[in-house]
Amino acid sequence: MVAAHDLGVLGERLAARYFREHGYTILARNFRFGRREIDLIVARDGLVAFVEVKSRAGTGYGHPLEAITAQKRREIERVARFWLHRQGRPTTRCRFDAVGVVVRRGQEPIIEHLPDAWRLGE
Repeated sequence: MVAAHDLGVLGERLAARYFREHGYTILARNFRFGRREIDLIVARDGLVAFVEVKSRAGTGYGHPLEAITAQKRREIERVARFWLHRQGRPTTRCRFDAVGVVVRRGQEPIIEHLPDAWRLGE
């Protein structure tokens, strides 16, 4: 059995590879503001996406994307605002994406990308 932390790291690595293969540039990984973090910040065609990645070893406890709570979305939004301000990009087009990764022993990982998964304040 894979430790939860290791599974999370693997999921983030697979998600980053997915974004690169789909023409995105990785701007940051595990960007922190205080105790809060955004897993990936990616860009393509002038759009910046702040990405939350959730990984599971199966769906017995629900789909990984179901684990992104309203509180987690608010935390990601705070970090995104900080990143935009710090980069001098307060008017940059941006969105919040979610990626669910299911990794089962002996099978190819399943990666589900949900672009524009939520809007600010939702």
